[in-house]
Amino acid sequence: MMRATMTTIQPLSTNDRTLTDLGWPQLLAALAEGAGTARGQVIARTLPFLDSRAAVETSLLRIEEVRGLLRLDQGLPLGGIGDPESALDRAEKGAALAGEEIRSCGQLIRAAAETRRFLLSRRERAPLLNEVAQGLVDLGPLAARIDAVFEPSGSIKDSASEALATYRRRARHLHAELKQRAESMVHDPDFSLYLQDSYYSVRNDRYVLPIQATYRSKVPGIVHNASQSGLTLFIEPQTLVDLGNELSIAESLALEEERQILTELSAYLGDHASELKVAIRCLATLDVTQAAGRLADRLDASPATVLEEATELRLVGARHPLLVLQHKRVRPNDLRLGETERALVVSGPNAGGKTVSITTAGLCSLMVRAGLPIPAASGSRIPLFFGILSAMGDAQDLSRDLSTFSAHLTTLKDILRQAGKGWLVLIDEIAADTDPREGAALATSILHEMAGCHATVLVTTHLDEVKALGLVDPRFVNARMCFDAATLAPTFILELGAAGASNAIEIARQVGLPRAVIERARAQLQTGGALSLAIKALESAKNAAQQLSESVTQERQALAAEREQLSIATKAAQEARLAAEVRVREALAQEFELERAKVTRLVAELQAQPTIRKAQAAQAELASHATEQHREAERARTTLSGAPERITAKSETVTVGARVRVLSLKKDGEVLAVDEEGAVVGLGTLRIRLPFTDLVLLGKGKRGPEPMPRQKSKDVGAQAIVSPEARVDVRGMRADEALKEIELFLDHSSYAGPNCVFIVHGHGTGILKKLIRESLGRMPYVARFRPGGMHEGGDGVTVVDLKG
Repeated sequence: MMRATMTTIQPLSTNDRTLTDLGWPQLLAALAEGAGTARGQVIARTLPFLDSRAAVETSLLRIEEVRGLLRLDQGLPLGGIGDPESALDRAEKGAALAGEEIRSCGQLIRAAAETRRFLLSRRERAPLLNEVAQGLVDLGPLAARIDAVFEPSGSIKDSASEALATYRRRARHLHAELKQRAESMVHDPDFSLYLQDSYYSVRNDRYVLPIQATYRSKVPGIVHNASQSGLTLFIEPQTLVDLGNELSIAESLALEEERQILTELSAYLGDHASELKVAIRCLATLDVTQAAGRLADRLDASPATVLEEATELRLVGARHPLLVLQHKRVRPNDLRLGETERALVVSGPNAGGKTVSITTAGLCSLMVRAGLPIPAASGSRIPLFFGILSAMGDAQDLSRDLSTFSAHLTTLKDILRQAGKGWLVLIDEIAADTDPREGAALATSILHEMAGCHATVLVTTHLDEVKALGLVDPRFVNARMCFDAATLAPTFILELGAAGASNAIEIARQVGLPRAVIERARAQLQTGGALSLAIKALESAKNAAQQLSESVTQERQALAAEREQLSIATKAAQEARLAAEVRVREALAQEFELERAKVTRLVAELQAQPTIRKAQAAQAELASHATEQHREAERARTTLSGAPERITAKSETVTVGARVRVLSLKKDGEVLAVDEEGAVVGLGTLRIRLPFTDLVLLGKGKRGPEPMPRQKSKDVGAQAIVSPEARVDVRGMRADEALKEIELFLDHSSYAGPNCVFIVHGHGTGILKKLIRESLGRMPYVARFRPGGMHEGGDGVTVVDLKG
């Protein structure tokens, strides 16, 4: 999914009643369950609706990124942080924070740093989440300082400062000395006479002893408390007063030092308060995104295609999210309204799922507007509706003297006043709680008005007049909740394009109404259901027309597929013909080179031994080649002018050696091999496998040797024999290229060329010449080789005699 450009649309218009009707608060509560921070939970419970397609698609992409991380068990490290923004506000103004507030800020700093590092290391897998994490500040030293000050329990460590350590050591020493003196007094036999009990205690941070009131004058000191009976006085003996004062001073100094430490840390936090508040918002965004990913996994949700305009509404395999969260078995259903269709009329039995089907669409539309994936399959398309309103349930209000029907009409009046193009309206059982004829008239009129203002309407009904709209007005589409006639139970499957029966009598029978009542109702239905019968007849005709249209469409698609296959076959045949022409041209070029080589060999022999006998033999061989070429040309002309039998299947008359015409190449050849599928035909030096349908039989059996015309010896002297060399020129090639070229040349010449060939390699440094001659000694085609004579090119040429 690519992010769209930012085009702001108007804020979503809805109301609390609609959100409650659709179950939006319950869905947000489920979303908040997956959040790990206090701020994230607050945002999740009040999740805002987004105001642009770009914002929605960015949210969907972020959620898919976090789902990918969750599948790898790599959740964001966000848990355990609070919401210290109010504390940061006070610190920014110079106030000293309490220890717990500072520790909460320390947790925030650590979470921000860890999350930033976590997403930075996964920026390729989660680039959009990493973008959000760029707002997280890394204040590692401040977090380390906070950790150094506080114990896990929350108290300040002695090591927080040297002064604090000194004061606390002094206080502990004084406590120990006071305890020792108090215990010695308790265990002193003379002093114990004054004690009410053998113990000491601490009252108002001072060490005291329980003295009998009658001995008050015997124990000088300060009275800090008395028992309820007045018989016991808690006195700090004078011998302990001075030590107690020193202890109070040490503890006061320690407390003051603690306040100094907290003030210092608060000042640091105040200096970075703005950055930390940004971090709180970034972490909350990431937390809500992760919560949305967890919710999407619970719902098996997928991102819908987002439309900026209400041109289409399509849900593929949609399920009601709240039912899925309740672990109920939910039937996935498709729901669709095209560009020119304004209202979907859902009918069917009671408790058959009509309300669930339209509330599913409403909830999915809200989820898309909030940037959440929907519990539906891919391919779903939902517009960003400007407004979503509903008229569902019992809205009676006794305080306003409104009956159920009056309240229903009041809601519809408010909807008519607001709804227009780009709005989604959900109406459950329109105009149901009144006289059916008048209710049907009101319902059809209201729906016509809504369709006229181009609102998208999803409505459920039992009224036949409303169902008829889907058959006579193209703006309305019928859909029905199916009913299993065998089990007499709803299937909860939504079928588009058909109106459903209410099946009220069958449901009444299942409930257990008396049989006589059921039979009487059926009789009345058969005599008074003219409209229902007309709707069924019209629906049957519509279905037949639709089936015919689908059949014609399928036939057109089949014809189009056949035309496509024919076009492909034609193109393939053309390509095959062109490829064959290329191969034939290459073969002809090779044959031409071979003929040149033969002439070159004859010329070389004459030059080497210019005798009359050699000349006569050369002249005879040239004449034989010329005669053969003339005979081939004449045979081709005969083939083109005659009407030989085309070979269309394997025939016993097609044997090795038979002469055939290759139609696709317009060339004659000889059959070299035959099998069930075709024949291998030799075209000069070219061998090619062809089907029988591409061959025309010219002659059967193997050809006998052609007589060679005799030439008189006097012709030799009368003609100048000039021909090109049968050679391969490898000058300028690398050694490996030259050796490969020579091997191919000798292989070809060994069965279709002259017995003597020339390899032109030049002199150069002599390395190429040496490698070629060493290689010739290992080749199976070579009988012998030698350097060229003076008239043949000298040592820059190697003459090779091939094995016969």
